[in-house]
Amino acid sequence: MEHISQYPPRQPEQAAAGATGPLVIVTTLFFMWGLLTALNDVLIPHLKALYALSYSQAMLVQFCFFGAYFLVSLPAGMLIRKIGYQYGAVTGLAVAAAGCALFYPAATGGYGLFLFGFFVLAAGITILQVAANPYVAALGAPKTASSRLTLTQAFNSLGTTIAPALGGILILSGTLAGDAAGQAASVQLPYLVLATALLLLACLFAVARLPIIEHADDAALPRHGARSLLAHRNLVLGVLGIFLYVGAEVSIGSFLINFLEMPAIAALNPADAAHYVSYYWGGAMVGRFIGFAVMRSVSPGKALAFTAASAIALVLAAVFGHGRAAMWAILAVGLCNSIMFPTIFSMALHRVGTLTGQASGILCMAIVGGALVPFAQGVLADAVGLQHSFLVPAACYAFILFFGLKFSGLYHKDEVGPHIN
Repeated sequence: MEHISQYPPRQPEQAAAGATGPLVIVTTLFFMWGLLTALNDVLIPHLKALYALSYSQAMLVQFCFFGAYFLVSLPAGMLIRKIGYQYGAVTGLAVAAAGCALFYPAATGGYGLFLFGFFVLAAGITILQVAANPYVAALGAPKTASSRLTLTQAFNSLGTTIAPALGGILILSGTLAGDAAGQAASVQLPYLVLATALLLLACLFAVARLPIIEHADDAALPRHGARSLLAHRNLVLGVLGIFLYVGAEVSIGSFLINFLEMPAIAALNPADAAHYVSYYWGGAMVGRFIGFAVMRSVSPGKALAFTAASAIALVLAAVFGHGRAAMWAILAVGLCNSIMFPTIFSMALHRVGTLTGQASGILCMAIVGGALVPFAQGVLADAVGLQHSFLVPAACYAFILFFGLKFSGLYHKDEVGPHIN
């Protein structure tokens, strides 16, 4: 795995001055994988109706997609260590393009081939994630790493905001009265276009002039790395925090269209409901731009605890409410999600030192929560109903509230980001 402990260079103010261009280029990756990930929220109800799936069967989409993070993160780290961040990004884009291309034969090959396409697509995105998150942390001063990650995550949220509305127009709106073959084929053209765009981005990254970031030598690492990692309680609990946060965020997004279709909530058709899903992801985008500024002066732990408590209140309002009030409550959870990932990520890495690269890889593996938590909610939805199944993400936010409060004093008063030297 990459080791961020030697980043940025010895003169961080100089590195920060020259980091704007590379940061802009890398931010396009965050936008693209946000777009691809949020399109799952459109495809899940689409495939559920097409193949007459239960909620738990439909959640196999997220199980395969986010399961790739768990299986591919460590191999991706070894690959990036060998070929570098830039060509790691090129490889990730090419693999993701292959995953999108698989959706064309999946239209006639059945649900199993769709699931395989999701896995390949996510494998490419995983490579991008493993490369881009620590790369952004390296492009500037350590004390502003949390703020910088929050900014790039805002553009990730721009992609997730656009995706549901775009998917509703291109995939759902034309299939309401179509036959089964036509509904399956509706995904072919959009994903071929995405495959082409990913290949063009791969070519762009192959020729772009990006700074080369060197790795720490293996000899500099502690001999008992795993034991040393466990000594950092903020890291151990941060891994669980990432697992539960990603699980909660993905789970809510996955069930939103079906939730908004319920007569007791909004009685929307799938295409119209997809547009409202954009409000959920758009809230995260707006909150991340706000968080980019606020997190420079407010304690990350306190900000995290506040947003988690707000998310719990909103989810409970959706579970026990009805009508438009319940609809807007669950959509507003997106605003609360805004700062959670970059804040938990940077707090978990606080003072991990030479183990930062290994810790970053483990945190990326924890994104597998996006595979398991939605599946758990799907099982509960089949058993007790969809509305009450949202108690699963509420429980996830309860742990994040605990994590934020426990480590609210993690940084010294003159720090606002992770110390990773």
